Amino acid sequence: MAEVTEGGHHIDLKKLSFVGVLVSLGIVFGDIGTSPLYVMKAIVNARGTENSMPFNEYIEGALSCIIWTLTLQTTLKYVIIALRADNKGEGGILALFSLVKNLKKRWLYLIAIIGAAALIADGVITPSLTVMSAIEGLEIYNPHTPVVPITIAILIVIFVVQQFGTSFIGKFFGPIMVIWFLILGGLGVSHLSENFEILRSFNPYYAYKLIVDSPSAIVILGAVFLCTTGAEALYSDLGHCGAKNIRVSWAFVKIMLILNYLGQGSWLLSNYGKEGLITINPFFGIMESWMILPGVILATAAAIIASQALITGSFTIFSEAMSLNLWPNQKINYPSGVKGQMYIPRINWGLLFLCIIVVLHFRESGKMEAAYGLSITVTMLMTTILLVFWLLKKRVNKLIILVFAMTYMSIELGFFSANIIKFFEGGWITVILAGFIGICMYSWINGRLIKAKFINFVKISKYVAIIKDMKLDETIPKYCTNLAYLSRAKYNDEVEAKIIYSIIKKQPKRADHYFILSIVNQEDPYTFKYTVDEILPGTIYKVNFLLGFKIDRRINDYFSMVLKDLMAEGTIPSRSSHPSLRAHNIPPDLKYVIIDNTYINDILLTVKQKITLSLYNFVKYIGSDDFKSWGVTMHNVEVESAPLTEETISANRIQQSNFKGYNF
Repeated sequence: MAEVTEGGHHIDLKKLSFVGVLVSLGIVFGDIGTSPLYVMKAIVNARGTENSMPFNEYIEGALSCIIWTLTLQTTLKYVIIALRADNKGEGGILALFSLVKNLKKRWLYLIAIIGAAALIADGVITPSLTVMSAIEGLEIYNPHTPVVPITIAILIVIFVVQQFGTSFIGKFFGPIMVIWFLILGGLGVSHLSENFEILRSFNPYYAYKLIVDSPSAIVILGAVFLCTTGAEALYSDLGHCGAKNIRVSWAFVKIMLILNYLGQGSWLLSNYGKEGLITINPFFGIMESWMILPGVILATAAAIIASQALITGSFTIFSEAMSLNLWPNQKINYPSGVKGQMYIPRINWGLLFLCIIVVLHFRESGKMEAAYGLSITVTMLMTTILLVFWLLKKRVNKLIILVFAMTYMSIELGFFSANIIKFFEGGWITVILAGFIGICMYSWINGRLIKAKFINFVKISKYVAIIKDMKLDETIPKYCTNLAYLSRAKYNDEVEAKIIYSIIKKQPKRADHYFILSIVNQEDPYTFKYTVDEILPGTIYKVNFLLGFKIDRRINDYFSMVLKDLMAEGTIPSRSSHPSLRAHNIPPDLKYVIIDNTYINDILLTVKQKITLSLYNFVKYIGSDDFKSWGVTMHNVEVESAPLTEETISANRIQQSNFKGYNF
């Protein structure tokens, strides 16, 4: 897909453009762009009172870690390497999984599930952390500022406006973030003259010295890692802005971020030893007193933009998960009329509820840092594993792949260790949030596989003669003109036995035309095609919808288009079969039958299968009914039930007895 619309702008993703760079700044870098709000504060707090390393060496070492983490992790891994792993212009961990899922390594779906679940957890923690970090700046004016209520109020507004679409405010994201990054860089430069020695931080030796000599190095690394937390979102937003626009805008963003970090470090060295230093956020400390209030306002705006990007990203992840059969279908709205501006009601309110819980529990941004770092570390580890298999698929030199794998597994396992030790300080919430989502995804995909084992598939050809005779049998009441079923059969000449059961046994359904609808998932994210196979001329048709994972599953809309094409071709009549209606050019009626088969006898299941199916049914409750996810309304849908299996559940056959009854 060469062109997408984002915030009212038409962007040719294959070309570098000013508008593309501007929109990239607004969409892609909100998360990583707000990291100066809390990174240096976390690093100062991580030093502890027992660290004997001189303060200047400590700060220079920490800044060196930041600079080289941004270089190795964000620039090299994501901007240079990961952005090449695009699925027809789309990025992100699920898009990457779709590229490697055909490598006959079935366990890779577990890697994708863990990474996606951790990224969704980040979608809860990021809005809470960034908004609260910005509002905490007001405590410099008034230590009794009600940070928690203000944070919750802003979060409620952010999530409420999602249902109206973000196309309008999206136009302002880019310019606001340009101002934000320029101020970041400007504030940093204004303090560099106080301590030019801080520039020694560009030497990686100081990072090495900090890690080797500092007794709290592992804790410090956990704080340092926060500087690169937006890198995964950068990859996920590839489809919104294009690789060239992201790469160019990252060069500007990285310079501004490093300048700000250097400025904060210089300010810390100049004010070392002053009373109350540890209680002041260095980000606000480098501002003049008159700038603090405007700075808080701008920081809040940047935090809202970062939150918006993560919320939209969460919607995208769930949408892709639905298309990859990792999550149940849910109703998706497009309030702005723009494909990239989706809104999933249940996900939106669920994220808001969880954000409020997180804010009420932690009450301080500093206490969320462990959860924040852990969620992104896990996602990055999973992305690295999938990238290794993508490189293998691309037949890259195996020595290069080995170096890549060892380098980034070492870096990310080190950061993971630094974050996991804070499990009881907040990291547990990431495990709970990501674990819940991950278990739901696992149960959904495996529950479907368990059910599939008990679903019987039959050859359509065996029943063609019966259906042909049914169509001519006027003693059977006519059910409708066009009758449609959804099938998940893998082979074009097969159909679920439950569909035949519905047509022939349950209630004989006589119709003029029978349509078997099937969705065939495609690797190309924007594939939007269909095929029609005529199984019984003039009566039975198999319609295959070839859909990419970026195309929502509104089968009703697509099937209406197919019917119009068939009518235009003269394959089926364009007017009702009833003479009175045909005389007035009334189109033929259509009815869907959805078969909700939920029963499997427990005797046929193992304990693990029973647990998995119980979780599957819970996850199914989270999703939408099939007819809603198809985009059809209740007036033309019939929901039926059918047994999943007719297997004999006992090896012993019951015997007839000659017993005639009791005599009284």
